Amino acid sequence: MDTQTHTAEIAHTIPAHDNRIIQPIRLADLHVSPLNMRAEKKEPNIKRMAVIAANILPTIREQGIQTPLIVRPNNMGFEIIAGRRRYYAARVIADEKGSFPNIRCDVREGISDAEALEISLTENLAREDADELTYYEAFLSLTLKGRSVGEIARTYGKKEREVEQYLAIANLLPRIRELYRDEELDAGDMRLLTMATKTQQREWLKLFADNECPTGNDLKGWLFGGAAIRTKFALFDLAPFAKKITGDLFSEDSFFTDANTFWEAQDAVIAERRDQYLAAKWVEVVVLERGAQWPQWDFVKAAKKDGGRVYIEPTHTGEVRFHEGYVTARELRDAEKKESRAKAKAKAEKDGKDAPARPAITQAMQSYLDLHRHAVVRLAVIAHPADALRLMIAHAIAASGNWRVSPDHAGVRADAIGESLAKSAAQAVFADEAKAVKALLAPAFKGTPSGSGVSGRGCGDDDTTVKVFRHLLTLKDKEVARIAALVMAETLGSGSAVIDAFGEYASVEPRKHWMPDPAFFELLRDRASASAMLAEVAGKKEANRLVSAKLKDIKAALAAAAAKSKDWCPGWMRFPAKGL
Repeated sequence: MDTQTHTAEIAHTIPAHDNRIIQPIRLADLHVSPLNMRAEKKEPNIKRMAVIAANILPTIREQGIQTPLIVRPNNMGFEIIAGRRRYYAARVIADEKGSFPNIRCDVREGISDAEALEISLTENLAREDADELTYYEAFLSLTLKGRSVGEIARTYGKKEREVEQYLAIANLLPRIRELYRDEELDAGDMRLLTMATKTQQREWLKLFADNECPTGNDLKGWLFGGAAIRTKFALFDLAPFAKKITGDLFSEDSFFTDANTFWEAQDAVIAERRDQYLAAKWVEVVVLERGAQWPQWDFVKAAKKDGGRVYIEPTHTGEVRFHEGYVTARELRDAEKKESRAKAKAKAEKDGKDAPARPAITQAMQSYLDLHRHAVVRLAVIAHPADALRLMIAHAIAASGNWRVSPDHAGVRADAIGESLAKSAAQAVFADEAKAVKALLAPAFKGTPSGSGVSGRGCGDDDTTVKVFRHLLTLKDKEVARIAALVMAETLGSGSAVIDAFGEYASVEPRKHWMPDPAFFELLRDRASASAMLAEVAGKKEANRLVSAKLKDIKAALAAAAAKSKDWCPGWMRFPAKGL
C-alpha cells in the first residue's frame, strides 16, 4: 500500500472542523507548521528532503499529489498541519523541473494550536510506521497544549495508565530517545531509564559510550538495588562519615558503602528543609516516599500566594529533587472557574490564616476514635452522677443523640475495631458497673423480658414503667443517682459533640483506660500524621530520621515508642481533640 492511499484511508479519523475548504495553493506559499508532529527544528537540505519523501516520490512524479494537504492560513501564507512528506516530495520535483503545479489543500480556518496538533497527531499515529516513541512525544506535545491525560486517553483509545507511561518516556534525554529510535536500546531498558534522574541518565550515556552500560536486570540493579550511593547527592557535611565512604580509583566519584547511614543523615536534612519551607509560609510541603516518582505532567506552576506547594522527591539513588510552587492542573482549572473563591483564599493567606488541611483521618479511623472516646467518657459520666442527672434532664428538654431512651448501638466499620473495643479496659469496667446497677433494678423486672441495657428496658409497657417507678421510690438517693448516671452513659451517642463537651469538662485522660493497639496502627493511613505522632512521642530527631521512609516503617517506630510511654496519647483521642 502506498503512503498516499494509506493517508486517504485514515483521513476520516482526522478531527472534523466546520471552517474547511479545498483550494489550490502555490508551493511557494506553503511551509511546514511547527505544530506538525514531524516538523524539523531546522529546514532540511534538498538531499534530506529526498530521503524524507523517498517512499512517496515515485507516485507523486507519476500521479501528482492526490490527497489534499491539511493547512491553516497564517501571516506567511499557509502552514502545513498534515502532509509534510508530500510537500517535500513536491519541492524535490520542483527543484528538478523548475516548477510544480498548485497543490490542492484542505484549508482549516480558525482552528486552535491544540486542534492543529491533534490533526497532525491523528494522521501520523495512524500510519503504519508510527512507533511507540512517536506516541510518547505526541502525547507530551498535547499536554503542553493543555490536554489532560484523561482527554488524551479517550481521544486515542488508550488507557490513562498507558498515556502516563508514554509521558514518562517522553521525559528521557534526547540522546536516549535517539538510541531507542536507532534500535540500539530496547524498549525494556528505555522504560527502566524513565525512572532514572537526569543525572543518572547522563551517567548511563557515559557508560554507553564506553561500552560499559548496564542493561536488563543489571540496569535495574544499577538504578535501584545497589547499596553504594554517590556522595555528591549528600545534602549534609561528609566529614563525619569518612569511614563510611569509599572512592573509585578510576574517577573522582566516591560512594557511601552503607545506605542506611546515608539515609539517616539525608532524611535529617530533608526534614530541616521541609521545616524551612513551612516557616517561609508555604501552604504545604509534601515529602514523597523514597523512590516514589513525582508526576510533573499532572502539575502546573503556582506562586506561594496562589496556594503553590513544595514537593520533595527523594530518589533511590540518594538524589533529592525540590519542586517549589506547584498545584495540580485540576486545581488550577477549578481556581480559574471560581475566581472569586481564589481571591478570597489569597486574601486569607495574606492575612496569615492557615489553608485548609487535607483530611488525614479515614472513616474507619474516625469510627475507631469515636467508639474508644465514647467508652472512656461513659466512665466519667458514672463518676459524676449529679452532673449526669443534669445531663439527662438536658436531653429530656432538648432531645438529641440517642435520647428516646435507648442504649447506644454505634456500628463497627471493621472486625478489627470490634475486637479492639471488646478488649478495651474501659468497656470491662463499664460492664461491671452495668451488672451491679441491673442487680439494683432486678426486683422491678421480675417476669419482664430483659432489654439490651439498663435504659430502654420495658419501653412502651406502662405496667413495667410503674413497677420501675415504685421500685425506685424504695431506693436511696445515692442509688437512684447511680442508676441515672448509668442510663445517661448508655445513651451517649458515639461521635457526638456531647462526648467532646463532657470529656473536656471532666478532664478525661484516655490513657487511664486505653492504649494504642494494633487496630489503631492498622487504621493509621496518613504519613504526615504518623510522622507528627512519632515526633510527639519519640522526639523530632527520631521523626526526621524517617522523614522519607515508607509508612509501615514510620508506624513500626511509632508503635515501639508508644509502647514505652505510659502517658502518650495522640491528639485525636484527647479532650478536646487536637489535629496533628
